[in-house]
Amino acid sequence: MTIATESLIENLLTEIKPSVSQALNTVLSGNDLSYQHILDLLCVSNKDLIAVLLSADYLRYKVNGDKVSYVVNRNINFTNVCIKRCGFCAFSRDFRHEQQSYFLPIDEVVRRAKQAWDLGATEVCIQAGLPPKMDGDLYVNITEAIKRDIPDIHIHGFSPEEILYGSQRSKSTIKEYLIRLKDAGVGSLPGTSAEILEQDVRNKIAPGRITKNQWIDVIRTAHDIGIKTSATMMYGHVETNENIASHILEIRNIQKTTHGFTEFVPLSFVHEEAPMNTSGIFSNINLGPSALKVMLVHAVSRLSLINHINNIQVSWVKEGHMMSQILLSCGVNDMGGTLINESISTSAGAKHGQLTSPKVLKSLITEVNKFPVERNSIYKEIDSNGRNYPLDVVENPDKEFGSYFELVNSKSFRYKHPNK
Repeated sequence: MTIATESLIENLLTEIKPSVSQALNTVLSGNDLSYQHILDLLCVSNKDLIAVLLSADYLRYKVNGDKVSYVVNRNINFTNVCIKRCGFCAFSRDFRHEQQSYFLPIDEVVRRAKQAWDLGATEVCIQAGLPPKMDGDLYVNITEAIKRDIPDIHIHGFSPEEILYGSQRSKSTIKEYLIRLKDAGVGSLPGTSAEILEQDVRNKIAPGRITKNQWIDVIRTAHDIGIKTSATMMYGHVETNENIASHILEIRNIQKTTHGFTEFVPLSFVHEEAPMNTSGIFSNINLGPSALKVMLVHAVSRLSLINHINNIQVSWVKEGHMMSQILLSCGVNDMGGTLINESISTSAGAKHGQLTSPKVLKSLITEVNKFPVERNSIYKEIDSNGRNYPLDVVENPDKEFGSYFELVNSKSFRYKHPNK
């Protein structure tokens, strides 16, 4: 593949726009792309597009071969009650709207983690809303309770927004709070709440959200004390190509000094139920990215981060199985997790389900002539030869694990405000 691909790319580089050819020659020679290079690559079409996608796939192969990884995990979004009102979030509920607000007690969070472990999961991903007057020790207590019952499970927990909120509620510094979480058993942080790392954009889509500088502070501090994180970018709403290029470069600059990012995950904006779509406040909002933009963003992410972050992940929840397969030829080498319970994208209108079993993930990967590899949360391969996955025989995930829509309409875990 490599020799044939190299020859094809060489031929294409002589037939495309000089600016695109220069950018691709730069990265294929082992150098970092500039801001202008990234902008040029985000605007391509026709033969230029083919050259970009092929170059991204070539560099994916150079770093990862034809291995495509995945992790067996479960999402636990323990509450949808949130003091923030982000324009893209259909998951959160105001604490005054108690008819659809829930809050899982710690023993229920542990039960769900234990169920996942028994089904073969190696990770639980824990994120939630920011409930009013939250106990500052809540995240630490959740972590300690899970590790007490399941000491070997990896906790990929608490976004930078949650870290900031927890530190404020506990009246501690970001570093002090992260050290407490690390000591309690948090293994890594999801690099969500990044959206677009441009404050003007953040002020439009989520006024009052964690600021760009606060997000960077949490991430850098986590890396400094030895906690790995992912990195994300949500696009397809009101951002420009300039915003995307700046975001990717911000991630790259952090990685150059901390080396703490495990992967980069582009996340398509899901618009159907998003407040900034349904409210009519925005007149020029994009209703998610086009298929072309999805391919380009994943490919350009690989090309821009190639010397610094090895893993580009696709979110099958956002893109669906078929587009995820296509993206495995656009620079992507990781399919993310099985998830088991997916609430946040589902609440916004995503239609791709809450579970993709190991069997299905492996099938999706092998169908496009790639080699599936199970990994842990920090991208170490797990030998799964001969391993039986109980998840593979789950026929009805909603019945087995409960759905998001069932949860918000159930009275079992109804949220009660601290003042009541």
